[in-house]
Amino acid sequence: MGDPTVSCRNLWKVYGPRPERVVGSAEADLPRAELLERTGCVVAVRDVSFDVAPGEVFVVMGLSGSGKSTLVRMINRIHEPTAGTVLIDGEDLRACDEEQLREIRRRKISMVFQHFGLLPHRRIVDNVAFGLEIQGVEKADRLAIAERVLEKVGLAGWGNAYPEELSGGMQQRVGLARALANDPEILLFDEPFSALDPLIRRDMQDEVLSLQRDLKKTMIFITHDLAEALKLGDRIAIMKDGRFVQVGTPEEVVAHPADDYVADFTRDVPRAHVLTARAIMRPVNGEAPLDGPTVRTDTLVQALIPIVADADRTIRVVDDDRVVGVVDRTDVMRALVEEA
Repeated sequence: MGDPTVSCRNLWKVYGPRPERVVGSAEADLPRAELLERTGCVVAVRDVSFDVAPGEVFVVMGLSGSGKSTLVRMINRIHEPTAGTVLIDGEDLRACDEEQLREIRRRKISMVFQHFGLLPHRRIVDNVAFGLEIQGVEKADRLAIAERVLEKVGLAGWGNAYPEELSGGMQQRVGLARALANDPEILLFDEPFSALDPLIRRDMQDEVLSLQRDLKKTMIFITHDLAEALKLGDRIAIMKDGRFVQVGTPEEVVAHPADDYVADFTRDVPRAHVLTARAIMRPVNGEAPLDGPTVRTDTLVQALIPIVADADRTIRVVDDDRVVGVVDRTDVMRALVEEA
């Protein structure tokens, strides 16, 4: 997998007087109200560590107040960590001076917010090109880049419009285009679609997936919506009270919730839409047929249903043409029964 693009270690964010005294202390585990009464402090993020691989979509999901937005804003030091380290390609952001930090924000990390923050008096193309203007890119060059990125997000021909002429979904596409314009290595999303109507939100999720297939950016995506997390994430971190309670692939989180809190989140998720052949397959143990139908390890159980219904024997599960397991009707039915 190689070295991580983003590596966070023992991150804390404490608000209040002398916040450093709370870090790692026994008091940090007190209920929020009691901690506030004793110390005047609130712990938003407590001792969080994780890595994000190049090109991975890492989703942090949690309810309001869980600390997820604070966490993502520490990755580019919009919020200063109380303790811990944030490494971007091995470089410690907390050791950077203001100029170094500005340069990293300009060229390596971009952020997409829930509130679009477009400049109302500027054309759409100028909004998209704004970061390049700050970098000192020549006007003709930055406008050409902005037009290309607008086309990439489905807004070709809208460059001369103004924000008030666009719908909410279109404005969010402008926000996404603005984040992409400087070709960052890392994209941070802070609940960018939560204010959009459900159909527009689904379209924007599809847009992110399409862009990811083309661009292979490293993404950290914050959401309170489990369906969105399952759709977008290569891995998902479930956050509660400033901590990660589980980190895993979508199927790991759904099939093997770490505790009752995660189980409550995943209880209504249709398992057949998340679990794959890899999750339900059995070891080969000499029973794999030499021919007949095969399925890939990432085939969803939902797609397996008609395959096993038509097959009168065990089906091979393959990974890069290598047989790694087998499934049959019983395996699929067991997965569906466990859901019910």
